[in-house]
Amino acid sequence: MALVLGAPATAAADPCGFYETGSDAFYNHCTSDGSNVVIEVEVFGPDYDRCVGPGRSWLGSSGSIQGAHYADRTC
Repeated sequence: MALVLGAPATAAADPCGFYETGSDAFYNHCTSDGSNVVIEVEVFGPDYDRCVGPGRSWLGSSGSIQGAHYADRTC
């Protein structure tokens, strides 16, 4: 029962896609096939592409990252 109760907290802590904590910005690539994908990271300046693997990737401080989204291709 404890595992079932703990699962929603984990999902809420690491949602799929872009999210921020109080000080950090992350992209969580939720996949079951182990693929790597390209995300476009939005910053104060020129945006840039980054290849991320499955799971959570740290993008930088939340003060310098405006967002990130899947760029519709693998890497």
